[in-house]
Amino acid sequence: MITSIVLIKTSVDQIPEIAEKIAALEGVSEVYSVTGAHDLIAMVRVAKHDDLADVIPGRISKIPGVASTETHIAFRTYSQHDLEAAFAIGLDA
Repeated sequence: MITSIVLIKTSVDQIPEIAEKIAALEGVSEVYSVTGAHDLIAMVRVAKHDDLADVIPGRISKIPGVASTETHIAFRTYSQHDLEAAFAIGLDA
């Protein structure tokens, strides 16, 4: 699974509508409305690297109101949930 973090600039008067359209796309797992230089952050998870091109420039960037995107691809994932599961292996409740 390939995970990418997509920083998105949009028309500020359409943020909720654009976020809902992005969230409905296949491959998009979450969309966050955020403060700062970008308006939205989308988490994209796909099976193959080539699929990123279908989702990000192929679909997200084509949604009316999306001004620009900046994509960051994750090398590894670290989360508290994963650590807790790893330490719980072999333990009886």
